[in-house]
Order: sequence, then structure tokens, then C-alpha cells
Amino acid sequence: MIIDRDVAVPTDDGTVLRADVYRPDTTEPVPVLMTLGPYGKGVQYKDGYAPQWDWLVTTHPGILPGSTRAYMAWETVDPETWVPWGYAVVRVDSRGAGRSPGRLDIMSPREVRDYYDAIEWAGIQPWSSGKVGLIGISYYAINQWLVASLQPPHLAAMVPWEGAADFYRDWGPPVRRNSPMRSSSPTAVTQSPISSHTNSTAPSTATARPTGRR
Repeated sequence: MIIDRDVAVPTDDGTVLRADVYRPDTTEPVPVLMTLGPYGKGVQYKDGYAPQWDWLVTTHPGILPGSTRAYMAWETVDPETWVPWGYAVVRVDSRGAGRSPGRLDIMSPREVRDYYDAIEWAGIQPWSSGKVGLIGISYYAINQWLVASLQPPHLAAMVPWEGAADFYRDWGPPVRRNSPMRSSSPTAVTQSPISSHTNSTAPSTATARPTGRR
């Protein structure tokens, strides 16, 4: 698996977002699985969300056989599982979060446009087949619906797990009893561990594993 860290992803206003790319060690182009969000692409699941991680590996000790789980991040796919299946996994830090500069503005038109630009960027990379799929949970599901409404030409598929598609019906008050967002709120997003991985003007100092091959 080839790992490229802090890859530049240009946007329409000149801001350059940063992405981590996990891809097969091959010259053949492959389809892309992408997430873009504010949780910090380089924050390891076991470090950033230790209670949830401990519950996961205690409750499901046999999860992800064959994976070291070293590259797992919050609510995104495991590269060690998907890359051997022939996909490139791309994680992009939202503007103002993690390693991407700028002002964080979650679920805003600006962030959605950045996601559009990231999809189109991934669709024309030499390691890409031109087909970009979106996959993720909660926040990473909600913003799939938002960016899909812009119809990026290279967007080929989306898998939104546990994410509101309609803020009024799925999230707004009163939240329906069976809504996937019943226990969530915009406040919960800003009060989660995201706050320690975001910035307003410059890339964060959060560390990540170095680029390399394994």
C-alpha cells in the first residue's frame, strides 16, 4: 500500500486543502473512496476516540481480520481492508480543520463546494479510474447528500450511513423518534473531539504517520 500524506487539493478560490491518499502499489488506475470532513484525517481512531475504540475492540475483538487497524479513523473506511480490494482511499480535511488552512464552517455552501472540487480533483489523478465514490458515517454521510446535489461529473456512487438527508424532517425540532439524528445536534459536533483538531487560520500541528510504503 502506498500512502501519500498532505497531498494538495486545490479549490475554486485558491485555497489548498490537504488530503491523505492510501492506494494500491500498482500502475493501474483504481476507483476512489473519499471522505471530506472536520475530524482530522491524521487522527487515529484509537487516539482521538479512545472510549469508543476500547468499546469496539472489546465488543468485537475479531473485527477487520487481516488489518493491523493502524490507519483507522473516525467514521471512515479502513484502508488496510479496502486498498487490497482495489480502491484508493482519500481522506480530505475540511477547510479550517486538521491540516487544511482557512475558516471552519461545517456543512456550509463553502464546504460543499470544496467537496465538489475535491471529487473532481480525485477524478483526474493518474492513479484514479475517474470514478469517485463517497462513503462514511454521520457527518460523512450528511455531506454526501449535500455535495451530490451539485452533481459532480466524477461522482459515481455514494454510501451514506446514518446521515440526515433532509434537515427539517431528519434533524430539525422536533426530531422524529426513529430519526438517525435523534441523539445528535450541531452543538454536539462542535463539542466533540473535533475541537482539538481544527483551526481557523493555519494547519494544525496534529501529527500523522509519515508517507511511505508497507
